[in-house]
Amino acid sequence: MQTFAPGTIIKMETIPAYNEHGLINGMTIFHRLFWAYVPCISAFKFCKPIVQVDGTWLYGKYKGTLLVAVAQDENDNIIPIAYALVEGETKEAWSFFLRNLRSHVTPQANICLISDRHGSIKSAYNNLNNGWQHPPSKHVFCVRHIAQNFAREFKDNALKNKVISMGYSINESTYRYYRREIGIVNPEALKWLDNIPRQDWIQAFDGGSRWGQMTTNLVESMNAVLKEPHNLPITALVQSTYYKTGTLFPTMAKQHASILASGQIYTEKCMTFMKSEIRKSNSHRVDSFDRSNHTFMIHETVVPKEG
Repeated sequence: MQTFAPGTIIKMETIPAYNEHGLINGMTIFHRLFWAYVPCISAFKFCKPIVQVDGTWLYGKYKGTLLVAVAQDENDNIIPIAYALVEGETKEAWSFFLRNLRSHVTPQANICLISDRHGSIKSAYNNLNNGWQHPPSKHVFCVRHIAQNFAREFKDNALKNKVISMGYSINESTYRYYRREIGIVNPEALKWLDNIPRQDWIQAFDGGSRWGQMTTNLVESMNAVLKEPHNLPITALVQSTYYKTGTLFPTMAKQHASILASGQIYTEKCMTFMKSEIRKSNSHRVDSFDRSNHTFMIHETVVPKEG
């Protein structure tokens, strides 16, 4: 590991160089690159314990794949935390990325890694040498990607929508409702879904580990931000991520400094949520509550709005 430029962690792999005569002794060529910025690593400690990862193709002269990992802060802002340039979405490439991501950026216990169902990601995550098993973490799947794979297999958009609703189920009864609906229409489709462990994609069974993050939309939106640099040479691409991150943190610093100076204790999103709940509580009264059976009766003290 080397540190280049202020606050940048770089990990690079090379491979032997060959020409038409064979191996060139003493010469190597670029193979893979991992990099992360120290401010992003520091920021992750204060983010939700979730990480979304995804890969996207490079379009220019230099082919390959850009792998990106993002997190989300307390106000739902997206924080890019790590990047890698690799040869493609292979098992070895994902191992290189996830191993360095775990080692240098996300070593904490109980991290939830969210990705699509790409076999190379699953293999890299399960590889003990990559460090995701100890301390313990969790790997879950993007519901949208599962629905897309389902649609390719069964060509039924109506059932696809039920699959998405099934994934978003917040309790077991809702999950069983959609499971029954799918099974009535297509038993083979239900069997296909049952082959995916429900804790890997059903919200009701994730133990709260994914913080309501059911898709990889966050990291895909970051890929959209980086779409223009995708056709740049390697060095220029890395520099582009540096400059984009460099404009992000001063802006966020000003916002947070203003919040602290105002004496605000909680985040803006938390404050909005509490105000909303206070408004609701002022218009309802609990008339009876049975602690043993978890039942209660609510009386509205104001005329409810239509609808």
